[in-house]
Amino acid sequence: MDKNSSKLTHFNNAGEAHMVDVGTKAVTQRIAVAEGRIHMLAGTLQLIASGQHGKGDVLGIARIAGIMAAKKTSELIPLCHPLAITKVAVDLQTDETASAVRCQATVHTSGQTGVEMEALTAVQIALLTVYDMCKAVDRSMVISNVGLLEKRGGKSGHWARE
Repeated sequence: MDKNSSKLTHFNNAGEAHMVDVGTKAVTQRIAVAEGRIHMLAGTLQLIASGQHGKGDVLGIARIAGIMAAKKTSELIPLCHPLAITKVAVDLQTDETASAVRCQATVHTSGQTGVEMEALTAVQIALLTVYDMCKAVDRSMVISNVGLLEKRGGKSGHWARE
């Protein structure tokens, strides 16, 4: 277990779920980076890469969906704080070797709590958008390896996946 996460913070002493009070935390620059993949048939990836998918620019639409999702995270995850996000970058790349699309989301804010959930939500929604746009030709797609790569800021400082 991570030395900074020895107790679950979203539960009070009675074991009831609650929103964490971040009012006394320092405002710091906070950044989180998350990534994930969606694996698919080679033909599906070729449709995306060539721009010949009948629904349009799959990666461009998925990028916008990821950005929108980061901004709406507190509406989707019950105990997340609404945040003033200062930047969201969603990068989608095709990987022919793995027959996959890789998504990486980076989210910035200056605030009293981090943006890990916003980055993870952006990745998931971007990849789900790829699935939605391509399901007519490939229902076998699988989203995998979604996780936090790095976070910066706050009392716990910098953390990076090894």
